[in-house]
Amino acid sequence: MKRSSLSHPVEEIKGSYFNIYEGKTIIFGLTSSAAIYKSIDVMRELIRRNARVIAVMSEEATKLISPLLIEWATGESVFTEFGGEVGHISLGRIASSMIICPATANTIAKIASGIGDTPVTLAALSILGFNKPLIIVPAMHYSLWSSPTFRDSLNKLMKYSNVVMVPPNIREGKAKIANVEDIVAATEAATLRGKDLDGFKILVTAGPSREYLDGVRFLSNPSTGKMGIAIAREAYFRGANVTLIHGPVTTSIPHYIRTISVMSAEDMLKAVLDEIKAHKYDAIIMAAAPTDFKFKDTIEGKLDSSRSINVTLMPNPKISLEVRKYFKGLIVGFSAEYVKGDKKLLKELALKKLYEREFDLVIANDISRRDIGFASDFNEVLIISEEEVVEIPKAPKSVIARVILDKVKVMLHN
Repeated sequence: MKRSSLSHPVEEIKGSYFNIYEGKTIIFGLTSSAAIYKSIDVMRELIRRNARVIAVMSEEATKLISPLLIEWATGESVFTEFGGEVGHISLGRIASSMIICPATANTIAKIASGIGDTPVTLAALSILGFNKPLIIVPAMHYSLWSSPTFRDSLNKLMKYSNVVMVPPNIREGKAKIANVEDIVAATEAATLRGKDLDGFKILVTAGPSREYLDGVRFLSNPSTGKMGIAIAREAYFRGANVTLIHGPVTTSIPHYIRTISVMSAEDMLKAVLDEIKAHKYDAIIMAAAPTDFKFKDTIEGKLDSSRSINVTLMPNPKISLEVRKYFKGLIVGFSAEYVKGDKKLLKELALKKLYEREFDLVIANDISRRDIGFASDFNEVLIISEEEVVEIPKAPKSVIARVILDKVKVMLHN
């Protein structure tokens, strides 16, 4: 039986997470870094988002990982050489983008100098020639990463508007490959939008706050920070200058984004006010869920758990109301409401916040559902402005973040 008549195992996972890359083809370059083992995880995540992934490997990369394994992972034939044919040109034509993961110092320097002497560098030059997105995921020893000549090559490459880099984690004397979720997010943003937020400065808040009663007990909510972090990450890879102010989140914080960590709602308010007084921002996206109340009285140390106590709660300041006194730019607010599926009520409550808090945009969601919102990778929202109400059906928070930033971009340009 011919292989073409058989169903490849990759079909079992294609689009299983969400249909983000419908009709998109991503060329995946692999070079000879020890971090190459992570490439399969990235490929599979792209396929789960419905991408067609075609791998191109350098000769040295094939010594570290078998092309047969990569073919199994992608369901596509793997390019390990280009002969007299113009395969790299054909790939450039059909590609929506190309990612090089991992990208060695040697590969990056060659692309920056226009040297196409490996299948990966040749394909990358073709991608650049077609003016399509090229995502670079460096992994190398720190001595190479910090080398002045390498930095010159990297800076030269990053001047191209269609080149995006996923910064490595610097630790243990190495520039280690970025987390899979960051690589996937960068590829999404670059492939679907490019650097369309270049030149904008955006402040994002994320996560809960904690209001302590004693040294160990506190009042909070289930927010994990996933929505705010997704917005910050998407904005960063679309070219924006991003600052993220976050409470005690349980989601991984992007190491490449400027961050400010806070604990209480008052801490968050102070951090936001300090930022907008010290820097000029184009937009503030307030995705955090600061606690509405705090304890009137707090106790040093730890309360005796063997006795009952009475506590009094006081309202925390509304951060958005205070911020509007000092910031006249674009503010995006969030309205998390317990409405049990009543979209009419959800819209009414969100519109009330839009006007009372002088938001330019409100993102409303129903927190009574367990499959979306707090602690979930997914959400379902209404995006509300004075002009329109847009309903976004259940989707990953990365997709919700993209749609929010699309709207922010339009409003900033108007």
